[in-house]
Amino acid sequence: MRKITPIAHIRTDFSTKFGIPRQSGLVKELEGKIVFEPEFRNMEALRGLEAFSHIWLIWEFSQAGKDEWSPTVRPPRLGGNQRMGVFATRSPFRPNPIGLSCVELKGIEQDGKLGPVLHVLGADLMDLTPVLDIKPYVPLADSHPEASGGFSDAVQDYGLEVCFPEKWLNLIPREKRAALIGALRQDPRPAYQNDPDRIYGFAFAGFEIRFQVKEQMLTVCEVEE
Repeated sequence: MRKITPIAHIRTDFSTKFGIPRQSGLVKELEGKIVFEPEFRNMEALRGLEAFSHIWLIWEFSQAGKDEWSPTVRPPRLGGNQRMGVFATRSPFRPNPIGLSCVELKGIEQDGKLGPVLHVLGADLMDLTPVLDIKPYVPLADSHPEASGGFSDAVQDYGLEVCFPEKWLNLIPREKRAALIGALRQDPRPAYQNDPDRIYGFAFAGFEIRFQVKEQMLTVCEVEE
């Protein structure tokens, strides 16, 4: 039996777990770059992939931080207080720390040093997350518009208003702004924290983003390089 090892690692603007959208595709502007391990840098392995608009990433929760699993977890979108079965959620604290994300395939680049590189949009992965496998998204089999989403249906329209003062926004590269605002709109706070006076912060694209949330309004307080 072959041992499961990473075939690649993804590069994203999130150097820590804090701030990452809780599902793939929620912030479509977020860019990622998949760099293959040397033994898998073979364009033949990607032949035909360019014809697909989306792909599945199977990856490892390498920074989940717990060795033991629990049969129930507290989904963030339920406020962090209500418990659900781990297999009814996408919690990182699982018997096997494996994640699944559907992302848009923006393009395939042949890099002189890194070999084939996949450029993707909408990833919910931390920088340098190990990728275990890549599969094409097949609409015929993978798309089920009639499907029910359990408790996630009740919170699918969740989002915060974002106030991003111009003096702070201007510090962010123009091409990164939409992705950052999208991530802020998804409410990066831990689900169990709702202190309107607390200042939160997370790293994004080389910047520290600090903000407060009062009711449904998130206000950026400071941006530091």
